[in-house]
Amino acid sequence: AQSEVGDGTFFETGLGACGVYNVDTDYIVAVSEALFDSYTETSPGNPNTNVLCNRPISISYGGVNVQATITDRCAGCAGWGDLDMTPSLFTRFAAESVGRIYSVDWVFV
Repeated sequence: AQSEVGDGTFFETGLGACGVYNVDTDYIVAVSEALFDSYTETSPGNPNTNVLCNRPISISYGGVNVQATITDRCAGCAGWGDLDMTPSLFTRFAAESVGRIYSVDWVFV
């Protein structure tokens, strides 16, 4: 499978674009708006039905590999492969004080 590369950031969780209420302890991500919107919705106009919703991915950074689930879209992610993560997921790769990590590799599983 083709891997993606982008920046990793973290966000305050809440109700995501997939209609799931996310909490900080979940290993979930928001993918870039550009990537999310490039996939189809089974019910057009309803982001909850985007085919990426609940799709698992494997993220690799700094020798650490963690599986997470797509449940949201990130309007503030400029890069195609950027990931916005929950704090608990981000801290598997770096301290929150770092804020942003670069060249994060990920792939659909």
